[in-house]
Amino acid sequence: MPIQISQLLRRDIAALEPYTPIVPLEVLAERLHMPVEQIIKLDANENPYGPSPRTLAALAAVERDTPHRYAIYPDPDQTRLRAAISRYIGQPPERVICGAGSDELIDLLMRAVLTPGDVLADCPPTFGMYSFDAALYGAQVRAVPRDASFAVDLEGVADAVVHDGAKLLFLASPNNPTGTPLPRVAVERLLELPLVLAVDEAYAEFSGTSVVDMVGAHPNLVVLRTFSKWAGLAGLRVGYAVMHEEMIGYLWKIKQPYNVNVAAEVAAIASLEDVDERMATVARIVAERERLSAALTALPGVHVYPSATNFLLCRMTGGGTARARAIRDRLAQRGILIRYFNRPGLDDCIRISVGRPEQNDVLLAALREFEGMAG
Repeated sequence: MPIQISQLLRRDIAALEPYTPIVPLEVLAERLHMPVEQIIKLDANENPYGPSPRTLAALAAVERDTPHRYAIYPDPDQTRLRAAISRYIGQPPERVICGAGSDELIDLLMRAVLTPGDVLADCPPTFGMYSFDAALYGAQVRAVPRDASFAVDLEGVADAVVHDGAKLLFLASPNNPTGTPLPRVAVERLLELPLVLAVDEAYAEFSGTSVVDMVGAHPNLVVLRTFSKWAGLAGLRVGYAVMHEEMIGYLWKIKQPYNVNVAAEVAAIASLEDVDERMATVARIVAERERLSAALTALPGVHVYPSATNFLLCRMTGGGTARARAIRDRLAQRGILIRYFNRPGLDDCIRISVGRPEQNDVLLAALREFEGMAG
């Protein structure tokens, strides 16, 4: 009798809807029959300027002077990186743990907190990885939708804790894909609840706000950070989490030992040694975000939401879902990639990452040509 593999695998996984990541640039270039260098990628909130010169020099130095480092396992404790992060954020290294991007740390935190049947509170619209990962651990997701301005419903979260027993809540600050900051007073109120609050600060360098200073006083607070956005290291996958000593010991027990590779650690440390250059680049992106926001707002039938990130969420007030999807598709045909969200509350929206000025100018010119947006 042939082996039925499906009988040996977790049955609940068969029913899961897979997470849809961004398609690789080379694959898209092949589909569009265009050279990679002609594609304008504004769909994944990446840094259009790439890593800092010092970071590139540090990587080149490893290849030139100590290439044997790539043949040796990396430091399982990321000692030098955690020390550099400690100096950057003003928290002791004992409160820092590193991962292959903040995505790994989201998964690690869920592994430490959630068992099958436990409840994760989720505040949509937000980063889809939170609810996706929860399903992997057999957790229930209690949705607490945001209001019309994308503010968090604090009373709704409290109700999810009191009546549904929610144990864990991830809140991106600023939020993705809306760009909405999370007020500090909201964090303070939520920390009074008996749940673990993970504040995902992937875009903190763009907003200029953080609650990382609160970690020592609140054992139920976790702050997530990444080098993908401000440092331009999305391709190297390196992030970190900051939390109280009482909690971090649990995560060290279950963290994979060699999860941050040599190149990622070298690049992250170099980025932290080049903070002035990186923050100057962040300032350029923020200034360009404001210029792009004003230009998009001037287009008919486009509502641009305020953003404290490196992207803009735009609602198509004329034409709705069909128009938003059509704009995404027509731009893609020209090699201009933006994000469309086929989900309730966002199905008439597009999200545009802030590119370099010349890239944004091409985007704006294309939008002005499209039917109903001329002028």
